[in-house]
Amino acid sequence: MTTTGRRALLVAGASAAAAALTGCTSEDAGPRRPGAAEEAAAREAERVARAEAALRRRAVTASRTLLARYDAALAAHPALHARVAPLRASAAAHASALGEGDRPTPDASSGTPDASSGTPGPSSGTPGTGTASAGPAVPADPKAALRELAAAARAASDAHTAELLAAPPEYARLLASVAAAGAAHAYLLTEGARA
Repeated sequence: MTTTGRRALLVAGASAAAAALTGCTSEDAGPRRPGAAEEAAAREAERVARAEAALRRRAVTASRTLLARYDAALAAHPALHARVAPLRASAAAHASALGEGDRPTPDASSGTPDASSGTPGPSSGTPGTGTASAGPAVPADPKAALRELAAAARAASDAHTAELLAAPPEYARLLASVAAAGAAHAYLLTEGARA
């Protein structure tokens, strides 16, 4: 059972228990509208599910943006393949892991049809589909390209870190791990090369 499913179940159970206790103690207060507590619990569960789905979409978007930067840098500077390809593979795995639980999102009409699926999307390693063919601009100098990749890795890491407090516990652990990996990528792309 997913975290969202457990939350919805807990919210519904707590609401039902509160409704049962209220019904036992205030019967002479007048007739209670049937299903009010259940409707409130369902609305809250839907609100929580939508918020979590939006958080997951943002996390996947940040990871896919980084992945697109890796793809563009590799396309512009094939000589960097040995250094950048392992980091790119790691970023692709992160994007996939962050999007895994989002296949059936409650807000499918959000305008980001690809961001909620667990598939790697246009940046999966086959340029020429979606936004990967246009790709972000890459500096002609390989060192400058590496610096830009490091900045993109830091930006993705910061984006994941910013979502930690709002994320459910299991997803927060995944976000923290991916954020730490992004910081390590930034180090390896810049400082690590000097060591």
